[in-house]
Amino acid sequence: MKNVLIVGEDSYIGTSFAQYASDMYNIETICAKDGKLADADFSNIDSVLHCAGIAHVAQKKNMRQLYYDVNCNLAVKVAEKAKAAGVKQFVFLSSMSVYGSGECVITPETELKAMDFYGGSKLAAEEKLRQLASSDFGICILRPPMVYGFGCRGNFPRLVALAKRLPFFPNVQNRRSMIYIDNLCECICRAIDENKNGIHLPQNVEYVNTTEIVKMIAQLQGKQMRTTRIFNPLILLAKNFISPVDKLFGDLVYAKAGNETEYNVVSFEDGVRVAVLGK
Repeated sequence: MKNVLIVGEDSYIGTSFAQYASDMYNIETICAKDGKLADADFSNIDSVLHCAGIAHVAQKKNMRQLYYDVNCNLAVKVAEKAKAAGVKQFVFLSSMSVYGSGECVITPETELKAMDFYGGSKLAAEEKLRQLASSDFGICILRPPMVYGFGCRGNFPRLVALAKRLPFFPNVQNRRSMIYIDNLCECICRAIDENKNGIHLPQNVEYVNTTEIVKMIAQLQGKQMRTTRIFNPLILLAKNFISPVDKLFGDLVYAKAGNETEYNVVSFEDGVRVAVLGK
């Protein structure tokens, strides 16, 4: 049984993975922000899963350094410590944000053009981490799209709030990649078990349409959501200038790698049900 150290024990993904994989590995967790990192013993660790980071915080100009200190510099510091201790694999949770926005089908070869502090800091971390890679120290980078599940943070709770409050919702035919938390955890397990390195783009088997997911959320809450196309011209225009509108109604998907069914252990519908109802 492998020994896995999770850095970022209070993160949503870190906490979820510790619960999901508790019977698969000997798991230790540390909080990177309480000073315990310096005293942490990496000597018997096989894989480090780095989940520590800052996200979903207003990206004002004075926040730039904090984003880069936490999402980039901290990750590199942990990786250097792991490599010096003889750890064989470092799994880094990056983000789809390294690609910026734009209506395209993303592959690992798609141009990287992060457009905010979050995406930029993740991309900077990736670049520095890859410089640490060697035959004895593998760097595995995961770039998940929107992660959803019960208790998650970020854009999914906003969709739930919209489904609760709005009497009707725009009918827009877009496509987005998402991943349910258990599917991401299973993907991480496979990366650890197979000692994977390089860049990976995990996602659900299904692409998601924003209108359909809001209708599904509303139905789970006992509400019938009506839809309309009356706002579509305004949305089409606003997507070019307002980032939240583009994130909500734009197209942004990963190309299918062909291995999604290997780690998709929960269907999209069941994942949404648990994320909304907690059961």
